[in-house]
Amino acid sequence: MRRQPDDAGTRRYFLGLALGAFATTISGPALAARRALPKRTLALNSLHTGESANLVYWADGKYLRDPMKRLAWILRDHRTNEIHPIDPRLFDLLSGLRGRLDASQPFQVVSGYRSPATNALLAKMTDGVAEHSLHMQGWAIDIRVPSRKLSSVREAAMSLKSGGVGYYPRSNFVHVDVGRIRHWTA
Repeated sequence: MRRQPDDAGTRRYFLGLALGAFATTISGPALAARRALPKRTLALNSLHTGESANLVYWADGKYLRDPMKRLAWILRDHRTNEIHPIDPRLFDLLSGLRGRLDASQPFQVVSGYRSPATNALLAKMTDGVAEHSLHMQGWAIDIRVPSRKLSSVREAAMSLKSGGVGYYPRSNFVHVDVGRIRHWTA
């Protein structure tokens, strides 16, 4: 003899189906919106090593591990080959700067990560190298954009209000970092 489902069991079954359908209905658009987030790309060319990359480093709401490693490699201390994690906010700043400049060419990297030894050496050799440089934390980069005037790169970086902006016209680069908002000319 087959047992007939009781009313409570039937109600629970249909309630479960209804809740599942409701969850799919409300999460479907949220998942679609997450997938619709624009990807973040970055193109870099290291002037000291000749290495370059043009890659997506952020997609589907998260930073991508392998591209982040590749970018850290390109931004390594070229004097010692030391690699240091680069703050993802620096990549976001560069991505925003690229958009603000409407530039398609890669950023030319003058200096990315600096080991403490390299930073100390540079501080002895030249003025303008901070003893506690944000380059040593992976928070700073010195760049140029071949198709843009240096002053335009500086202005665009300052308009982002994302950190420090140093203008080095005699050395032909702009320093950007994700430290506190400030600016200077050297």
